Amino acid sequence: MHYALNLRTFFYSHYFYLGLRFAAGLVGVTLITLQFADMATAMTVCIGALCTALMDMPSPLRHKFNEMSASVLLCSAVTLLISLCAPLHWLLMIMLVVVSFGACMMVVYGKKSMPLQLATLFIMTMSMEHDMTVRQSFIHTGLFTLGAVAYLAYAMGISWILRHRIKQQVLAEALFELAAYIDIKADFYDARHNLTEQFNKLIRHQSLLADRQQASRDLILRAHNNARDAIVVQVHVCMLDLYELILSTHTDYALLRAHLADSPVMQTLHDLAYKAARDIESVAYDVTRKKSSYPEISYEPEMNAIEAELAAIQQRIDDGKPQQEALAVLRAQRNKIRAIIKMIGELHQASQKAYDTTPFWVDADMGPFLSQQKYEFRMILSHLRLDSPIFRFSLRVAMAIAVGLAVAALLPYAAHSYWIVLTIVIILKPSFSMTKQRRSDRIIGTIIGCVVTALIIKFLNYPALILGCLVLATVATPTFIYLRYRYAAIAVSIMILLQMHLIAPGNHNLIMERLIDTFIGAAVATVFSFVLASWEYQTLPRLVREVLSVNLRYMQASFDLLQGKGKDDFAYRIERKRLMDSLAMLSSALVRMLDEPSSKQRAVEDINLFIVQNYLLVAHVAALRAILRRHTKELPAAAVNAMLTDSHDQVVETLTRALDPHKADQAPLMTPMAADTSSVPWSGWPLVQRRIRLLQADAVKIIVHREAILRDIA
Repeated sequence: MHYALNLRTFFYSHYFYLGLRFAAGLVGVTLITLQFADMATAMTVCIGALCTALMDMPSPLRHKFNEMSASVLLCSAVTLLISLCAPLHWLLMIMLVVVSFGACMMVVYGKKSMPLQLATLFIMTMSMEHDMTVRQSFIHTGLFTLGAVAYLAYAMGISWILRHRIKQQVLAEALFELAAYIDIKADFYDARHNLTEQFNKLIRHQSLLADRQQASRDLILRAHNNARDAIVVQVHVCMLDLYELILSTHTDYALLRAHLADSPVMQTLHDLAYKAARDIESVAYDVTRKKSSYPEISYEPEMNAIEAELAAIQQRIDDGKPQQEALAVLRAQRNKIRAIIKMIGELHQASQKAYDTTPFWVDADMGPFLSQQKYEFRMILSHLRLDSPIFRFSLRVAMAIAVGLAVAALLPYAAHSYWIVLTIVIILKPSFSMTKQRRSDRIIGTIIGCVVTALIIKFLNYPALILGCLVLATVATPTFIYLRYRYAAIAVSIMILLQMHLIAPGNHNLIMERLIDTFIGAAVATVFSFVLASWEYQTLPRLVREVLSVNLRYMQASFDLLQGKGKDDFAYRIERKRLMDSLAMLSSALVRMLDEPSSKQRAVEDINLFIVQNYLLVAHVAALRAILRRHTKELPAAAVNAMLTDSHDQVVETLTRALDPHKADQAPLMTPMAADTSSVPWSGWPLVQRRIRLLQADAVKIIVHREAILRDIA
C-alpha cells in the first residue's frame, strides 16, 4: 500500500497539503468574489483559479512561478479564443479541434507539461458552451484571468511560507519508497517467492523509486542556503548512499537457498531486511513531522543468529563437509548488512545534527543531478511528422474530439457536449496502457460519484450539508489526482454535480445525463486509442541503446573511482544517476507494454533479463566499492588496480560490442584474471576476484539479450 494511503502518514503527506491548499484557494477566491458579484461571475473567477490550481505541484519556487504563469497566459488566451468563436458554430468546431491538437503537442516538453495540457483542454471544454458577444467575451476572459492570477499569488505565497516543509515531505516520500524497495528484496530470502517474479517486482519498483528520488533532488539540491535546508540535504545524500549499499547486497540467491534451505538463517535474513525497512520508514515518518529521528529498532538478535549459523557452517567444513561456498556467500551478506545498519544509523544522525552550511560538494554544479527542462518552440516543430508518437497522439485526440462533438449533436436529449469532450480528453493519453487505466478509473469513479451525489441530494438536501460535501470533494480531488486517480474521479464527479445542483436545482435528469455522456466519451476514447497508436515495442531499440551508452560512461566513472583516480565520487554519482534513470525509463516502457494487446508485446522475457543484467552490473560495482572499503588494511593498490584495469577493458569491449551491431555477432572477449594474487597477501582477494568474474559474466549476457530483443522486434 502507498504510504500516503495509510491513515498514520496521510495527513503529513504533501498530497494532503496540496488538497488543503487547493480547496482553501478555490473556496476563498469564490467567497471573496461573491461579496462583490453574483454567482455566475464567481463561478467564472473560480474556474480561472481552478485551471491555475492544476499546475500547483511541489516545485522549486522559480519553476513553480514560471509553470503557473504559463497556465494563466495560455488558458486565458484559449478562453478568449473559444468565447469569440462560440457564436459561429462551424468556426467553433474547427477551433476546438485545432486547440486540442496544439495542447496535446505540448506533451513534447515531458511530464511537467501534462497538467498544463489538461488545464488547456479543460478550459476549452468549459468555454465552448458560452454564446457571447465580443464585449462579453473580453469581460468573461478578464474575470477568468482575475481568478487565475489570484490563485497564482495565493499559491506562491503559501509555497514560500511552506518551502522547507514541502522539501521534507518530498524527501520523506523518497524514503518511504526506499523502504518499500527493501521489502521486495526481503522476499528474496523467502523460498515461497519465485526469484524471477521477485526480480520483475524489484525492477518495476525501481522506476518508481528513481522518480521519487529525482523529485527529491530537484526540490532539495536547487536551493539549500540555510541550516534547516542543510539537514534535508544531508538526509538526502545519506539516502542515496544507503541505496547504493542496498544494491550491493545482491547475491546468488539461488545458491543461498540451495545451501541454506533448511536453515533458520534464511528467515533471519528476511527479518533483518524487514526491520531495516521499518527503520527507514521511522526516519521518513519523523521527517514528515519535522522531528529528529532516533533509532528504536535492535538488530542484535538477528545478527547473533547469523554469527551462530556462520560458526555452525565453519564447524561442518572442519568436519569435512564441502560448504565453503555457502560460508562465503553468507559471510558476505553479513558484512553488507552490517554496513547497511551502520548507514541507517547515519541516516538517523543526519536528521538530528544542526549544520552551519549544506554538507555537500563545495561549489559543485548540481545541474547534472537535476531535471533539465527547455521550453523551445522548435521542439514542437521537430515533432510535426507522422512517425512521432506525440504528433500521432495529438491527431488522435483531435479526431476523437471531432467525433465526440458530432455524436453529441445527434443525441435526442439536450446533451452537454462539453462533458463528452471532457471525458475524452481525460481518458485519452499518449500511451495505450495509460488510456486503458484512465478509462477504467474514470468510468468506475463517475459511477460511484453519481451514486453518492444522488444519495446526498435525496437524504442530505440542505444547503449547509451540501456545501460541506462540496468542500470535502474539493479537498479530495487534488489530493488523489496523482495518488489514486479513481478516488479523484469520484471526488470530481461529486464536486461538479453538486455545483450544478446548486446552480440549477430543478434538473432531475442531471445525474443520468452525466452518466450517459461519460459512457459515450469513454467509448469514443476507447475506439480512438487504437487509431494511429504508438506501441511501446517501437521505442525499445532506442531505449536499449540508451541504456548501453549510459552504462559505458558509468563503467568508466566506476573504475576510475575504484582505482582512486578522482578526488571524490561526484562524477560517479552523476553517471550512476543517469544509468538508473535510463533503466527506469526502459522498465516503465516494459510495464506499459504489458498492458497493451498481446499482439503488440515483444521480447518481454529478454527485456526483463536485459534490465536485470544491467542492474546486476550496478550491484557488482557497488559490492566492489564496499569490499575495497572494508579491506583497506595492507591493500596492494598496484595489483588491485591492474586487475581492475583489465576487467574494465573487458567490460567496455563487451558493452561496445552490444552497442555496435556489426561487432555483436563476434565471440565475446574473455581475458584471464590479470594480477598474480598468490604473491601478494591480502584478505580481500577472493571477494574481489569473485565479483569481477560475476561482473564480466553478466556483461557478456547483455549482448545475448540485446540481440534477442532486436530479433523479436524485427
